[in-house]
Amino acid sequence: MARILVIGGGTAGTAAGLALRKAGFEVTVHEAHPTAAEDIGAFLTLASNGMRALAQIDASAAVTATGFELTALSVLDGTGAELANRPLAGADDPLLRYRCLRRGELNAALQAEAVRRGVDVRHGARLVSVEAGPDAVTAHFTDGGTATGDLLVGADGLNSAVRHSFAPDTRPAYAGERVFYGYTTEAPVTEGTGRITLIRGSAAAFGYAVSPTGETYWFARVTGEPLPPGDLADDTPDRWRELLLPLLRRDATPAAGIVAATTDSIMVTHATEMPPGASWRTARTLIIGDAAHAASPATGQGASMALEDAVVLAKALRDAPNIDKALTAYESLRRSRVEHNIAVSGQISRRADSPAGPAVATPPPTEDELLRHLAWDTDVWTLARDA
Repeated sequence: MARILVIGGGTAGTAAGLALRKAGFEVTVHEAHPTAAEDIGAFLTLASNGMRALAQIDASAAVTATGFELTALSVLDGTGAELANRPLAGADDPLLRYRCLRRGELNAALQAEAVRRGVDVRHGARLVSVEAGPDAVTAHFTDGGTATGDLLVGADGLNSAVRHSFAPDTRPAYAGERVFYGYTTEAPVTEGTGRITLIRGSAAAFGYAVSPTGETYWFARVTGEPLPPGDLADDTPDRWRELLLPLLRRDATPAAGIVAATTDSIMVTHATEMPPGASWRTARTLIIGDAAHAASPATGQGASMALEDAVVLAKALRDAPNIDKALTAYESLRRSRVEHNIAVSGQISRRADSPAGPAVATPPPTEDELLRHLAWDTDVWTLARDA
């Protein structure tokens, strides 16, 4: 039985631990944070494809115990007029309904489920280096400890130390947007829970949803130059509100009122993206999730794509005759899909007519093909060979 080391206990890494455990592998997840890797506290939505991936590894119940479901979408223009009102994909299936939750809540739920199933989840030591040999790979940590396995999976995010170990010149780039997140219980919003509202404003894209407890979760995406170095860490919620409100007040929508009612919980980050065609692996090392294919959040697919990664990787290692063929199969099934998402997200972020950078070399899988990639009982080694 192969021994697999996973570096990073966020969404991609912990889901990979769960999937690999289900596939019969011995797996250890190493998380640098002392707790559940709650990172910046922003929220996310899991789309129906991400929820489908969770169902394949029997983790639906663990995740749906937190956050709240979304079943409908409204789209408004800058005048407040409704452009669209429709059910979200998967709304008629409780297992596939979109879910809105804080990133830290998702990480904590997945880690608790992994521990419950016997996955070894270790906290508090950061990766320093990776040493690969012909028969094994060894991770070295800041506390002086080491861990050795047959394969090392890097799920350590944008600034991946695993990626740096074999592709030090590959780095995420600014994707053209500043992204604001906030929470408030005082927003002047009247609609109930279960709906996400997107606003196509003249100076910012805005979205919000109301939790069952009456808390409004919101985001704003503003196209433009990146903020000066240091501003992301040093500025305050008041500063972000002052920067954002003049843009939102240009339009007759609920956005400005929601932000004005947010007094404490405002954070901002830069949208980033990985370059297409970047290396994902060596003989005994692979990166997944944001470490491999971070995209602007414009499509809302980052966490869902990471969950798909976990399922397809576990199945590839289960089904292929050896690690090299498994990683080849995994990459052949995943690259076109995630790089298409990077291109589309970048196009939306830049408000451009065409994606930035080179076109994706091969078309992404169709919906039917994706269902086969994710279905736990299908053999992805066969699917990859037949592709």
